[in-house]
Amino acid sequence: MLRKPDESNQVMTTPVRIAAFDRARTFIILLVLLHHSVLNYTWFGHGDPKRWLGFDLVVLFNDSFFMAFMFLVSGLFVRDSLVRKGPAIFLRDRAWRLGVPYLISVFVLIPVAYYPSFLRYHLPGTTDFSFAHFWWRTVTVGPWPSGPAWFLWVLLALDAIAAAVWVFAPRFIPALGQFIFGLRDRPVKAFLWFLIFSIATYLPMHLAFGDVSWLELGRFPLPIQSSRILLYASYFFIGIGVGAVDLRTGLLAENGEPARRWPVWLAFAFVFYVSILVLVYAHHNWVANFDSPPLPWKVGYGLAFAMYSAAMAFTVTGIFLHFAKSRWSLLDAMQPSAYGIYLVHYIFIMWLQYAVFDYPLPAGVKFVIVFAGTFSMSWAVTAMLRKIPLVARMI
Repeated sequence: MLRKPDESNQVMTTPVRIAAFDRARTFIILLVLLHHSVLNYTWFGHGDPKRWLGFDLVVLFNDSFFMAFMFLVSGLFVRDSLVRKGPAIFLRDRAWRLGVPYLISVFVLIPVAYYPSFLRYHLPGTTDFSFAHFWWRTVTVGPWPSGPAWFLWVLLALDAIAAAVWVFAPRFIPALGQFIFGLRDRPVKAFLWFLIFSIATYLPMHLAFGDVSWLELGRFPLPIQSSRILLYASYFFIGIGVGAVDLRTGLLAENGEPARRWPVWLAFAFVFYVSILVLVYAHHNWVANFDSPPLPWKVGYGLAFAMYSAAMAFTVTGIFLHFAKSRWSLLDAMQPSAYGIYLVHYIFIMWLQYAVFDYPLPAGVKFVIVFAGTFSMSWAVTAMLRKIPLVARMI
């Protein structure tokens, strides 16, 4: 049963952990590593001259849903954290878990990761920049990239908004939870609502900004993709609404109707993904002005993207919930280190891509070297860092 607002002072002593959501989050982080490993070898990319069109399909598969899904999962336990800790301690803990790693990332990890890119495009004799010079110019003049750390600052900002809503509009989260909880036995209606919501929060922004625009606050490393601002925020608050009840009995229950119908959601996701592929093919082959496609194409792509993102959210959660009692050896072993892997992996991605750049190897071989090396070294480094108690409490 949905907790009533006046029951919110009944604090749980320990947070709830549900293996299916841990695995889903870990799976997405694994996709992040895969995504960044293949980007340099995509046919329509601007990286390594060795390319394979199949990697473009991987990038399209990932990029069209996985970060929105990360925000959805990140919202699931926000309500219980606010109940258990209160908004002040909640924000303090989120600043420790997100803000500190973000600062370490943008001041240390990301400059180290991007230095090989600087070396590649500033050949010996054209500059005398050492890493120290490169770092100083990055943080004082720019450009100052954030790499994957952009997710941390956006999630921290959304956590702050959620805490403010908890204080100043205390009825909102329970009401949202009540609405979502009421759909637990009506999966088709829930799916349709989620499709409509995804379209409403993505399509207008897509039409206004396109998909290549990033909102950046001056030269500071605080970017977010303009067309997805509302999509990410909406998925995060949907996650909060889902988590406003006991997750074991609500919309995303292991034995619930949405979980049992995962093949249906997978079929819809496949149809929407194929729609995206058709539109991308049309864009590259039949649109005269590549940089300014016609409005019907923009509308079609925006609809396909939003619906695919929604369908994949149902698919991934449905699969991991339905098979919650199955063994997922790799994901379960990786789960404690997943956050740390996300934080450090970009260093190994960039340096390994730089290391194999000049070798006449097929794109697939280069990808295997980069992915396997990144995965193993990121995991090993994270495991070592987690032996430090202070670091272990953070990641």
